[in-house]
Amino acid sequence: MTGLIISILTCFQLSQPMQVDTVIVNKDTRLDIFAQKQAYVNKLSSKLTSNGKYKGYRLQVLVTKSRDEALTTKSMLMQRFPDQQGYLQYQSPNFRVRFGNFPDKKAAEDFKKELSLFYKFPTYIVEDLIDYIPKENDLPED
Repeated sequence: MTGLIISILTCFQLSQPMQVDTVIVNKDTRLDIFAQKQAYVNKLSSKLTSNGKYKGYRLQVLVTKSRDEALTTKSMLMQRFPDQQGYLQYQSPNFRVRFGNFPDKKAAEDFKKELSLFYKFPTYIVEDLIDYIPKENDLPED
């Protein structure tokens, strides 16, 4: 039965004259620029939290119960790397020293290599909410 239906449809299609239509679309080039900017905004907003913090990475350089040791380590690192920021967090009973604001994991890994030349203790890359403002070269061009 299905073979008969297919045969009838095939005969019907063959009996119809073939028509070829051409559609020409003229797209404004500004649409490409707009699409790139919108993609950038979407990517940036997916990294931002509701309180304006950026989802990024930091290096956790120390976990200790000694507040003095944590403060000493933080100040030593900030003296050695003044362009980076140090953070001291307390979660009972430990103090954590985290360092840097890295928007992506590769930047954190690169700094970790640089830090390992100076700081011999184990460091870990951790996800954290960071203070970050996109740079001019991060923005799409007009």
